[in-house]
Amino acid sequence: MQTVSEAAAYTLQFINQTQRSVFLTGKAGTGKTTLLKEIIATTHKNTVVVAPTGIAALNAGGVTIHSMFQLPFGGFIPAFGVDSQFTDTVKFESKDTLRRHFKMSGLKKSVIRNMELLVIDEVSMLRADLLDAMDYMMQTVRKNATPFGGVQVLFIGDLLQLPPVIRDEEWRTLRNYYKGKFFFHSHAVQQSPPLYIELSKIYRQTDTEFISVLNNLRNNQITAADVQALNKYVKPDFDLKNNKGYITLTTHNNKADAMNAQALEDLKGELITYKPDIVGDFPEKIFPIEERLQLKLGAQVMFVKNDLSFEKNYFNGKMGIIKSLSSQEILVHFPEEDKTIEVEKYEWQNIRYKIDPATKEIEEEVLGTFVHYPIKLAWAITVHKSQGLTFDKAAIDVSQVFMPGQAYVALSRLRSLEGLILLSPLRMNGISNDQDVMDYSLNKASEELLKNSLHFETKNFIHNYLMHSFDWAVLAQEWRNHKYSYGDKSESSAKSKHALWATKQMEAIDSLLDPSKKFMGQLNKIFNNETVDLIHVSERIQAAFGYFLKPMDELVFEILWKLEEVKRVKKSKAYYDELIVLEELQTKAVLRLMKAKLLIETVVAGETISKEKLTSDEIKKYISRKTEAIQNQFKKANVTLIEDEADLQRYTSKKATKKAPKKSTVQETYELWVEKNSIADIATIRVLTKQTIYSHFVQLIQTKAVSIAEVLPEDKIQTLAQAFQGYNEESLNTLMEKNSGKFTWDEARMYKATLN
Repeated sequence: MQTVSEAAAYTLQFINQTQRSVFLTGKAGTGKTTLLKEIIATTHKNTVVVAPTGIAALNAGGVTIHSMFQLPFGGFIPAFGVDSQFTDTVKFESKDTLRRHFKMSGLKKSVIRNMELLVIDEVSMLRADLLDAMDYMMQTVRKNATPFGGVQVLFIGDLLQLPPVIRDEEWRTLRNYYKGKFFFHSHAVQQSPPLYIELSKIYRQTDTEFISVLNNLRNNQITAADVQALNKYVKPDFDLKNNKGYITLTTHNNKADAMNAQALEDLKGELITYKPDIVGDFPEKIFPIEERLQLKLGAQVMFVKNDLSFEKNYFNGKMGIIKSLSSQEILVHFPEEDKTIEVEKYEWQNIRYKIDPATKEIEEEVLGTFVHYPIKLAWAITVHKSQGLTFDKAAIDVSQVFMPGQAYVALSRLRSLEGLILLSPLRMNGISNDQDVMDYSLNKASEELLKNSLHFETKNFIHNYLMHSFDWAVLAQEWRNHKYSYGDKSESSAKSKHALWATKQMEAIDSLLDPSKKFMGQLNKIFNNETVDLIHVSERIQAAFGYFLKPMDELVFEILWKLEEVKRVKKSKAYYDELIVLEELQTKAVLRLMKAKLLIETVVAGETISKEKLTSDEIKKYISRKTEAIQNQFKKANVTLIEDEADLQRYTSKKATKKAPKKSTVQETYELWVEKNSIADIATIRVLTKQTIYSHFVQLIQTKAVSIAEVLPEDKIQTLAQAFQGYNEESLNTLMEKNSGKFTWDEARMYKATLN
């Protein structure tokens, strides 16, 4: 972001330099989504993003709550000693049944154990009982009884938008455990309330009269004057057919669908259907838009994503008219700008989280992609589906009873009152917001509280981060458990031969516990002072780092060497897997030591704690360099051991290569191209179709990052040059018909990109 408001700046600081959980809210159009992207891009913490629904998770770039925490659908009773309850319409789990019945994969457990920041988007839809189920699973997996197992949580959402859904028959049971249905009614939040930060600068609207009306509507303070101001825009007989560019917001799906279907049918011309390109695992239940996109010339459409390219031709909610159609091309015209663009397809990714074996950081793995045109018919849309969209013109149908917040959501989609049409008068009844939410909003943190809390929490964060970096009690216990597990094996087993080695490593880690406890005592003493001498802390950390790094590093060497040895011994897979768990813990401890040194250096220099500051080339390549050196040494020392690659693959498959940090989709393709991958190879690596990769090359050629001569042979370029001679139409349709079979649509698009 170019500039950030004070509230946004505070949020970034609380996330990066404290452990305090935060509830980030704000009116529609205040930039919550933009700030979320900034947090993901800059935080140094191992982060997981979740949301209550599949669509919300896709939009936030994360996964669903149910899939991340392996939770069943249904209610959750936050207590022990209660059996699961099932009827034809309702089912409940409890703490007992969750622990008994729902097994979590090792991959998800590893992600939860390594998690430092959990982001929950669209928290307005999150039920109290679901949040408590998440909390219980996190405490169980992390073996930590503090809220969310000690993980910092960032809750994001506007509670005056979509509320949680709890049916009456569910509430009859849940009301015995909860005072209300919202996330803040959960036991976890009641026990550990997040800091309430509200973004207040509105970017969508600039009209002060409109902003005032929206604020009053939001806060249940709407006046007769506000209603009068809005009702000036009532036009019950407004002719939508003759007033292009207006979208009707209604409360019911079937009404919106019927309006769109009828308007499309009324248009003359051929109906063309477009389907998505789906690669890999992308379940139908999380399709971000309708699978079948049906269009005719003249259809009114809107974009459902922001334009990611440099041109920024459209935004989420921008309306246009279909100007040209063919099976391979859609042109949309924006009448008010007198501008026409070709619609590029958009890529949605179904991801899962995993742990990078080299850095022990949480990273994303793409399971499947859904590539489709990011547009939909736009004569009508429900208020529910309009969340996050921005309209210049809208006709709002408020004839049926609104849920609390629906009137606010509908009106706040508009940039100004100039674009508003009310199809029926607004009435005071039926549009008030939930009183529980209004009461909770009183918890908003003041400027003074934010300032004081940030100072106190930052000091706590630095103190705790450094303490945990030298606290190896759990690690030592794991080594002890490992050492004593040899007693369970017969002397002839493959594992028993390594018992002496395990004893030696256990003694090595045990010998570090007393000096580390003494050092932590020194840290406590320094941080217990009112004013902390950071220079002194830095000197002590540097000295401790010099003392402890070598023996801790040697333990990593020992276990990597042992893994190299064991993976070459047949029938040792179970033992190898035990060692992998130890290796993860031991490597994490060393990487944490390195980060602690960088943390104190950053703080002393007065710089912002961020992802960039808490990493280094040494940290990124620590495990890969060590592994490579050990493999080379091992081969020289043990030339007779098995070297069957197929046999070794069983052991090394978990050591996946690190995925690059998140970049634009075009940039990712470009970097793979620079590495001499073919277009087919890039499509396979990125879980995309070749056609999608070709669309990236159109942009790369347009920006001159790639020359068309690198992609197409000279004779093909000459054929295209002849075809394009004197051709100046917006659409490629006629050109493709004239030159049928000489070149493909993708080749024509790439050549056209050289002409701009």
